[in-house]
Amino acid sequence: MSDTLNSRILGAQGPVHGGNGDQYNYNYTYASDSRVKNPRSIAEDQLLWLWRRFVPPEGFGEARRTLESHGTALLDGPPGSGRTSAARVLLHELRREAGSFHELLPDEEDVSLRDPDLVGDGDRLLLDLADADEALWVGVRQDLSSLRRNALERGARLVVVLPRRGSRTLPEDLNQYRVQVVRPQERDVLLRHLRMDGVPLDDDTRTLPVLSRFLRSKPPMREVAGLADLIRRARDAARAGEGFADWCGRALAALDDQGPQVAKKVAGLGKGPQRALLLSAAMLHGPHPDVVHCGAASLLTEVDHPESDRPLLEHPDLAARLEEISAGPDANGLVRFDELDHDTAVRAHFWDHMPDLREPLCTWVGRLVDLEVPKFTQGDRDRLAERLAEQYLRTGHPGGLASFVEQWTAPGAAPRCLRAAARALQCGLLDERHGRFLRGKVYDWAKNGRLGEGLASVLVEVCTEVVAVRHPDQAVVRLHHLARRERQGPRARDALLGLVEEDHRLRRFLLHRLALALPGGAWATDLDLFLRTADPRVLTDPGTRVRALLEEAPVRDWLATGWAAVLRRCPRRTWEPHAQRWLHTACTAGDHDGLLLDVLVTAAAPQGDLFAALYATARSGQRSAPGGPERGAAVTDRLLVKISAAQGLRPAPPPPPRAPHHSQQPFRGTYP
Repeated sequence: MSDTLNSRILGAQGPVHGGNGDQYNYNYTYASDSRVKNPRSIAEDQLLWLWRRFVPPEGFGEARRTLESHGTALLDGPPGSGRTSAARVLLHELRREAGSFHELLPDEEDVSLRDPDLVGDGDRLLLDLADADEALWVGVRQDLSSLRRNALERGARLVVVLPRRGSRTLPEDLNQYRVQVVRPQERDVLLRHLRMDGVPLDDDTRTLPVLSRFLRSKPPMREVAGLADLIRRARDAARAGEGFADWCGRALAALDDQGPQVAKKVAGLGKGPQRALLLSAAMLHGPHPDVVHCGAASLLTEVDHPESDRPLLEHPDLAARLEEISAGPDANGLVRFDELDHDTAVRAHFWDHMPDLREPLCTWVGRLVDLEVPKFTQGDRDRLAERLAEQYLRTGHPGGLASFVEQWTAPGAAPRCLRAAARALQCGLLDERHGRFLRGKVYDWAKNGRLGEGLASVLVEVCTEVVAVRHPDQAVVRLHHLARRERQGPRARDALLGLVEEDHRLRRFLLHRLALALPGGAWATDLDLFLRTADPRVLTDPGTRVRALLEEAPVRDWLATGWAAVLRRCPRRTWEPHAQRWLHTACTAGDHDGLLLDVLVTAAAPQGDLFAALYATARSGQRSAPGGPERGAAVTDRLLVKISAAQGLRPAPPPPPRAPHHSQQPFRGTYP
């Protein structure tokens, strides 16, 4: 299947493919839903969706063997050969024996493929260079050998999708891992998608003339996948008596350019009320008829269209007006156009050919999503925001989308407007062409100290629910900036800590960021983030990793740097409970107990007076130590040895045990 991942939301009944590359459509649950999955689960669901629809191209078996033998596979082939889908499926197949899936982004801010922090123990790494230009490829290929070495050292698996003609300049030491991928059969791809979508197939399906003509034209695999989705949607909206041939006919007709047909329809309508109804039906497509009617009336008000002076009883009824624009209620009573995907063509026509309508249309959508209209569902509101975002993305203006997100999240914005802004921004972040621009915009917003609370809350949502799925490192960076600057509650901070909770690599990444920032002391929030991220129980638990984080020397250096800042800048009442937790963990940490104590002693060393406070903390917690007071005393004694060594002193021998007080003497007599 394809060389790209496109997740554009273009229709009420389902997504319709647009742009270059194959399309895979993923549904993201809004964060207010208590059943939200964590980003790692969503990423695995996406890979599972792809795996179920995947047709292995020629060369896939060799790629699997290469990855198993060498831990690295470099996939080569022409556009449309399926190398990116193959890369994702290869990594998905390893899910039971390897760590989390992680997509590398060499063209994002300050990213170096030589950085060992990019690779976690056992990670499944994808470096997709399918669309890389020559300049990017020149920079990346110099770092590929270093990336591979880092991956091998951490037991990670690496799959690289080579750029077109990139194999010609591949470093010689990596050429042995290159595998050529050949395009699968178009009919096999189509039938696989249809089966997975539950479309009933029979023997005539394989020889249907209209399908044969389409497939013989060797369309891009994205169009094959898009056709399968259209056939499914035609099946879902089928009229009585229709069969597979009818669904295919309607689906293929939807692939044709409907622009001239729509232009003729708009010109024929003439009057404003019918044009407003047409646009309302296209933007809302799939709601109750009352909602379409309300939307059309609201749009007329937005553009200052004069009201009709005809008596109400002389107005045409809604059913007749809908019939005039080739729309009407379906079997479920929801308004749809008669022709498949006609709503997309109508939206594009108004946007492209009536530019003066764009600004009022944005304002209209913002007001409509917050209106209390009977039978106007949250799904209707979400799709309305997504379809407005679609126009900015389709026409290559992601900056315009960012502007109306700011407009919808201005101070005083209603909760429904904030949700609409989040849905629109989601679309942009998932867009193949413009996702990078909008991730950069989110980064700029996150660093703005005057960011409004509404926009800040939207950014927390999209970072947690969207960016973190494919680009977790970027989500950490953006949430970190938001956490530093938030003024009303720890929403971003809690989201950030939740993101690193179950991912050792992200915890390591955040500890590194904090260690770089804490000596400068600019952000008080960083102190709290450090204390909550440096959980000794997690640091000493390897989990599914090769080793615990605490066993890594760089991590211990970062922890010592963080603790030094905490001990220097926080009052004792703040850091003492956390230090006590480290000391108690040392009581049960086995071979890690000395490493925990080393970090604390190294952190306290620059300020000698802190040794006394640290030792007093250990003494005060002996009785409540896990394993009992004796184990607590042993850890305290070991801490004293390390403190003395740090001071260049030899520790004094422990005092002899004192004779117990007479009242504590055991009873040695006989009982009467």
